[in-house]
Amino acid sequence: MTADAATDEVATAITPFRIDVPQQALDDLRARLANTRWPGEPAGNGWSRGVPLDYLRELAEYWRSGFDWRAHEARINTFPQFTTSIDGQTFHFLHVRSPEPDALPLLLTHGWPSGPVEYLDVIGELTDPRAHGAPDARAFHLVIPSLPGFGFSQPVDGPGWGGLFRVAGALDELMRRLGYDRYAAHGSDMGAGIVGMLGMLAPHRLVGSHVAGPGPFPLGPALDLDGLSESDRERAERFNTFREFGTGYLQIQSTRPQTIGYALNDSPVGQLAWITEKFQEWTDPTKALPEDAVDRDRLLTTVSIFWFTGSGAATAHILYEGMQDYRQFAAQAASGWGESTSDAPPAPPGPPSGVAVFAADHSIRSVIDPGGQHSHWAEYDSGGHFPAMETPELLVGELRTFFGPLA
Repeated sequence: MTADAATDEVATAITPFRIDVPQQALDDLRARLANTRWPGEPAGNGWSRGVPLDYLRELAEYWRSGFDWRAHEARINTFPQFTTSIDGQTFHFLHVRSPEPDALPLLLTHGWPSGPVEYLDVIGELTDPRAHGAPDARAFHLVIPSLPGFGFSQPVDGPGWGGLFRVAGALDELMRRLGYDRYAAHGSDMGAGIVGMLGMLAPHRLVGSHVAGPGPFPLGPALDLDGLSESDRERAERFNTFREFGTGYLQIQSTRPQTIGYALNDSPVGQLAWITEKFQEWTDPTKALPEDAVDRDRLLTTVSIFWFTGSGAATAHILYEGMQDYRQFAAQAASGWGESTSDAPPAPPGPPSGVAVFAADHSIRSVIDPGGQHSHWAEYDSGGHFPAMETPELLVGELRTFFGPLA
């Protein structure tokens, strides 16, 4: 083997990985939680000003003295995990192959604030439907990456990883590196944007794309309620309220990521509150508390990974960079994308695309898909921003329904 070939082999190597948080980090977390300097709180505000003090104190104490990180670390480690370097960035991912010979490779992508643990409850049914009482259902080989700046894909190697097109290109290379010439993709939040980019970047490799809960951009204009059905009006009203009162996290992270990063990296209670607020606001609207929608230990597993890896600060920078890309995209769109030529070839049709809208989502088809370009659109009366954790059975059925006929 030549020196260049050996270098290339090392650069593209896929290395087995296991999570093993040092005991010192666990001890430090518990000490910091015990020594939290708690703020005061005006009476009678509920969740209107953020996470209520009594609720967060109780949750933080459970995190300190009742939550068993080692048990959840061990559960994640039952799934095959790997790392590989793509474009200078280390990617961590789960790769769970199905026992079925005709299984379809499926890329599952997460958003903020989340990670691969979001999908743990759907892995068994998607990879081995026969063992879960559905012998005729489509089976999948699953690839579940941690996005750049998230979890064990740390650290981000230089700027530019907030651009969804770059991330999409890296994940397409990951699928190619794993030997999947054709594959399907599903995502939510940032993951939904990445899946959309894959449809443009690798249309001949992507069997189909599916997203959960695409919505109007939160810094865009308020939605007009005129002419909407009752259910769409309710979604539009929730979006308008969110746009006015619920985007503080994005405004801060997309403008001053370094400043908020100090607090998120130094205070576990600060990190806990930052994420818990989103789980309360973005999950099923009929659920009063985050743990009514998502298992409390799963929420704390997510927060713990953010804490142990420093992802709070890192993902703030990712959102900052993503917003810079969005502003450039919006400026180009507003200017008409430059001069067009009449003899330019028409864009080839993309792969089939599907959408699932859960109860907490703001997605309205007449706004998101006025031309009916999505070949599949389904709406559910439960669930929210984290369907794989909130309503795993609905998401499994949805993915089987959409991807089942595709080859």
